Amino acid sequence: MISPRFFAGLSLVLSLPIAAMAAAPKLAGVGAAMQATVDAHEVAGAVTLVATKDKILHLEATGMADLASKRPMETDAMFWLASSTKPITATAVLMLVDEGKLSLSDPVAKFIPAFAELKTPSGKPANLTIQHLLTHTSGLAEIKRGSYAGKKNLTETIDSYFPAAPMLFEPGERWKYTSFGFDTAGRIVEIVSGKSYDAFLQERIFDPLGMKDTTFYTSDEQQGRLAVCYATNNATKELQPRALQFGRPVRGQFPPVPGGGLHATASDLARFGQMLLNRGVVAGKRYLSEASYQRLTTVCTGDLSTGYSTGQFNQVLGWGAGAFVLRAPHDGVTAMLSPGSFGHPGACGTELIVDPVKGLVYVLMIQRANLPDNFENEPARALVQSAATALATAQN
Repeated sequence: MISPRFFAGLSLVLSLPIAAMAAAPKLAGVGAAMQATVDAHEVAGAVTLVATKDKILHLEATGMADLASKRPMETDAMFWLASSTKPITATAVLMLVDEGKLSLSDPVAKFIPAFAELKTPSGKPANLTIQHLLTHTSGLAEIKRGSYAGKKNLTETIDSYFPAAPMLFEPGERWKYTSFGFDTAGRIVEIVSGKSYDAFLQERIFDPLGMKDTTFYTSDEQQGRLAVCYATNNATKELQPRALQFGRPVRGQFPPVPGGGLHATASDLARFGQMLLNRGVVAGKRYLSEASYQRLTTVCTGDLSTGYSTGQFNQVLGWGAGAFVLRAPHDGVTAMLSPGSFGHPGACGTELIVDPVKGLVYVLMIQRANLPDNFENEPARALVQSAATALATAQN
């Protein structure tokens, strides 16, 4: 029997314009800019993609996916998304908000009673809300590296956080990045929907959007397309292989990690970005209401200092419910972006940026550990600047 998933994918392909099925287009200068980062040993290789809400403007592979075997990078290479998973998790939560099954103001303890026992540093009940989880304002400490090992599912992951879970500050008082908040949000999705987290994403987001390669658990074929992760040797400045944080998770032996466990291709991540660029709609199907789109893409952290470091981006970035939101352009990656641009980077350099003013989606797929700050690293800057320059030149 042919899977219904086949027909869903076929329908999506047939709905694409002929141009989208032809050879991948390339913006002048982007490939050269990315090759320069390869030559400088910033990365072994990259896949870059630029799109409007309904068309791919640029899709190109540069360099190598595996230096040792000299396997070239291909446009359908697989990458560990790491924290680029987070906006997808936020979208799952917001879908349930749209259905009236939960609210961002709901206490986390309403769904996971153990959270009622959490105390803040002042000794008060934490009273965490789902919005706290999605905006990194919860005060939750980060889950320890290696804590996922030996856990079969999200229930075991979240349960292992108690009873000694520390609270770092009063919820809403400060901003501190924590993936565990998103893992908790993913568990709430399971509780409310009655489905495993990976099954919910597959049914509600990946299959409908045609994200055929997006998964927590890579198949053998997908694993063969996975780009090797590298880190720079500080002494020699050469790239050396670095194991991915979760290795290769196996379903039933490792939980789906909502804060950073997905793998995908550039084209898949772009489909998700195009849905967001189109304010939650693709091909007439609404994935997010306008209200939920606004929650995801509008700063809701007030004047709190936010960002990934103690540097300039603490004031440049605000946070919506699941994504960074650019307050104003600054040096580096954000220089060519419009105020209100939003998205999320990942630990090994993957990047999804949506610029709603210019109507563009930028996707960068690399696997490079120990990079500088995601908004200051050279590969991301090279993509955004070269693509913006090419598009400006074409308009003149």
